[in-house]
Amino acid sequence: MARLGRGLTALLGEAEAPLTGDAAQGVKTIPIEAISANPNQPRQSFGETELEELSRSIAEKGILQPIVVRPLPGSASGQRYQIVAGERRWRAAQKARLHAVPVIVKELSDAETLEIALIENVQRADLNAVEEAQGYQSLMDEFRYTQEELAEHIGKSRSHIANTLRLMQLPEAVRAMLRDGRLTAGHARTLVTARDPLKLAREIVQRGLSVRAAEALARRDAGKSKKAKSRKGAPVVEKDADTRALEQSIADALGLAAEIHDRGDAGGTVTVTYKTLEQLDEIVRRLTE
Repeated sequence: MARLGRGLTALLGEAEAPLTGDAAQGVKTIPIEAISANPNQPRQSFGETELEELSRSIAEKGILQPIVVRPLPGSASGQRYQIVAGERRWRAAQKARLHAVPVIVKELSDAETLEIALIENVQRADLNAVEEAQGYQSLMDEFRYTQEELAEHIGKSRSHIANTLRLMQLPEAVRAMLRDGRLTAGHARTLVTARDPLKLAREIVQRGLSVRAAEALARRDAGKSKKAKSRKGAPVVEKDADTRALEQSIADALGLAAEIHDRGDAGGTVTVTYKTLEQLDEIVRRLTE
């Protein structure tokens, strides 16, 4: 699927403005039951507490920003709509027992709808770190964004995007701990290059460790691993600061773990670790561009 190359504001237009004065032009009110959720919505969970708070605000003040919808594909009557952006507001409006909601109707393709849904989520919503990483990966896979382009497009730093994408290298069991809040993104980042990230994750949760304590735990585990390799006869060479910095630069650029093995005059190797075929495809794409 080709990248659209348009920002969220360009695609949503006047929907970015509050419902006052001229900004209300193009806004129409439709029955709430005429609207359906987008089945491809990237956000998987909507916290009940935040929905209740938003619902109370809507009941008191109404919806201050319209929901963006498109005509529901396949709808024969043309009187049904699918949400493009604003599903939280729609859900909260139902809780507030609103019968109708303000919307802006946009004629959008499936590709445009997907891009807006992804960008709206990673820009605005309080996604957990796994959902955020999945959103970034989807944008890069579907629309061929580089990390630099994605950073500019959504207003995040490239290093933030790279570090978040690295969380996708963790085992599913560890990502589940992230999703349900038992681990923070800071905890998880310390586990990306660990020998046994699940074992360390369980210890962090059981002991209630801070991020700093988790970093220390990961360093100790890495030290034990080096000692074990040394006992088996594998030489352990301590890398200098420049080599470690280069490794980090490669990892940040690719969003994947990277290791440099320098053999002096004999040359060396660079190892990039991937865990999915999609990640391998992205490496190949970058090397062949």
